[in-house]
Amino acid sequence: MDSSQIIRTEYSDLMKKSYIDYAMSVIIARALPDVRDGLKPVQRRTLYDMHELGIRYDKPYRKCARIVGDTMGKYHPHGDSSIYEALVVMAQDFKKGMILVDGHGNFGSIEGDGAAAMRYTEARLAKITQEAYLADLDKDIIDFVPNFDETEKEPSVLPVRVPNLLLNGAEGIAVGMATSIPTHNLGEIIDAVKAYMKNNDISTRGLMKYIKGPDFPTGGIVVNQDELLDIYENGTGKIKIRGKVDVEEVKGGRKKIVISEIPYTMIGSGIGKFLNDVASLIENKKTNDIVDISNQSSKEGIRIVLEIKKDADVDNLINMLYKKTRLEDTFGVNMLAVADGRPEVLGLKKIIEHHVDFQFELATRKYKNLLRKETEKKEIQEGLIKACDVIDLIIEILRGSASVNDAKACLTKGITENINFKSRISKKMASMLRFTDRQASAILEMRLYKLIGLEVEALLKEHEATLANIARYEDILNHYDSMAEVIIADLDGLKKEYAIKRKTQIENAKEAVFEEKKTEEQEVVFLMDRFGYAKTVEIPVYERNKEAADKENKYVIHCMNTGRMMIFTRDGRMHQAKIQDLPAGKFRDKGIPIDNVSNFDSTKEEIVFLCDDRQLYFAKFLFATKQGMVKKVEGSEFQVSKRTIAATKLAPDDEVVSVQIISDNQNVVMMTENEYVLRFPAEEVSEKKKSAVGVRGMKLQKKDAVESVFLFEEGAESKVMFHDREVTLNRLKLAKRDGTGTKMRK
Repeated sequence: MDSSQIIRTEYSDLMKKSYIDYAMSVIIARALPDVRDGLKPVQRRTLYDMHELGIRYDKPYRKCARIVGDTMGKYHPHGDSSIYEALVVMAQDFKKGMILVDGHGNFGSIEGDGAAAMRYTEARLAKITQEAYLADLDKDIIDFVPNFDETEKEPSVLPVRVPNLLLNGAEGIAVGMATSIPTHNLGEIIDAVKAYMKNNDISTRGLMKYIKGPDFPTGGIVVNQDELLDIYENGTGKIKIRGKVDVEEVKGGRKKIVISEIPYTMIGSGIGKFLNDVASLIENKKTNDIVDISNQSSKEGIRIVLEIKKDADVDNLINMLYKKTRLEDTFGVNMLAVADGRPEVLGLKKIIEHHVDFQFELATRKYKNLLRKETEKKEIQEGLIKACDVIDLIIEILRGSASVNDAKACLTKGITENINFKSRISKKMASMLRFTDRQASAILEMRLYKLIGLEVEALLKEHEATLANIARYEDILNHYDSMAEVIIADLDGLKKEYAIKRKTQIENAKEAVFEEKKTEEQEVVFLMDRFGYAKTVEIPVYERNKEAADKENKYVIHCMNTGRMMIFTRDGRMHQAKIQDLPAGKFRDKGIPIDNVSNFDSTKEEIVFLCDDRQLYFAKFLFATKQGMVKKVEGSEFQVSKRTIAATKLAPDDEVVSVQIISDNQNVVMMTENEYVLRFPAEEVSEKKKSAVGVRGMKLQKKDAVESVFLFEEGAESKVMFHDREVTLNRLKLAKRDGTGTKMRK
């Protein structure tokens, strides 16, 4: 290779440029919708492909696999799954304000069931898509650009006649930015567009007289009406939505809570999670008022039923559901779209402004093309009318011509040299003809039956209609009000046919407040097996099953049901778990992994010691590490609110081997892997802060490490098992801390 062809560049500059190019590609060509048609490229290409394939609303359904394959091959060179997912979402009436695709088959459900494979489902364009999104594509009103391999042409934007960005909303994650736009009511946004066209200076508050707020396909209640103005003004904010809850009477004076509409954010797995959350509230004894939960939802709509006790405080219970579950949720609004080729956060007025500008641009191009066609038609009509007046002369020219070119030359330029005329007068009159090329061609192609009186009369009427059309089109193009009138009439027609009643209520609701019933404080027994599954049982239950409980569980600890469990690990950390978060009930219940209610990770950490928080008020803890370091720490050091803290400081490659509750009248025995043992009084262990490393408890031989640490009280016989042998601790020689210890005899 010639050295002159080698381009030298800074690697970081190249990476920066490449990443920016990639980011812009994702932002503009994949993740964000265009403010003009409110569609992402994959949606636009899929709809256009269906239009090109002729899969209209009044034609039979076609396999989705056919649509996806054709779209991918012609316009969208990405994965087939992304195309099919976009197609499915456009057909789901619980996700879109107005479906754009009429699906046939299993297109998923509001409860999170996925659509069937594309080989099983069928689709066709919805009627509104055909009439309001794809109409007039043949009138040259939008620009077409080459596709990815320049073998086809695709529209740069669809001529959408309604503000689709507001109607169907949008969700998308790009690089460094994301869009989240709620759905709205078609009738309301059309009224707002009309209001803006009549008064360009209208404020966002003025527009909100027409657009009350978002209109989600799942219904629900927006409860922060006063905050909507600021959200629509700035294009960002949080909308609070609640499910619709009714209370129904049941026989025997009992009641049941019925949820008939859910927040938009609960679509999919959110319904299952809601049911699990309610079950957890019952399981954790947050409420005893709910007797049964059932999901009775069907094709007719959502129906989640909670049967409650006769004397239950219904209002308090509903407020608890709002607070503790996703029955009240927030929809984060970030109205980001591609405007004029760049991503921009847009307020409500700005979106409508862009839409109206786009409609005027479409109308201008449409009526310019129609005017051009009518002008051409007028020219031909005038030529034919004039020809009818001198038809005898024209017939004489045609009969006397040797070729079509000679006849055309005579009609357009009056050239008579190559034509035989019957008289000089005819020749002189022929030389005066000055038809245009287009008129001459029309005359030459005219059939004789057009000379019938009625046909001539029809031609004159058609000419009058053409002149009227020209005058109308010129008026539309030259006057803002006339063009606005046409656009408004078009919108009125769409509103009349497709607008539906609002589903989402908009109001200002009070903050959900509920009084949490205080748990009756009592002593319980914490049980955790060797697999890390934990639960609590009441003391009478434990006493009845004491032998089995002690045998089957690694940890059996008496604690208070309102307290916490402290988990000390080998890596020197302490995790806290609330006892109330653990299931409490039957002895044979499996329990839940301790990982679920704390930051403890059983896949990475090993438990050294467990105790309940009552020990923290009066106890001291002995920490001993693999490298022989020891210290005493006041229990109060661990009275913290954080779920996880560093319980001790460790030297590199060191780890905690023992944490125990210690008193000064005890002896400490440290045993090593190489079977060295050292016994010394507990009072020799220095008291330190939890952030300290500690003092050396035992001098270790090379390649040796502390394996076990035991405590026993002076005067009491204490036996332990170590390396498969029984060791009597109180018979070991008493020494000083920081000694080497003695080798155990075999």
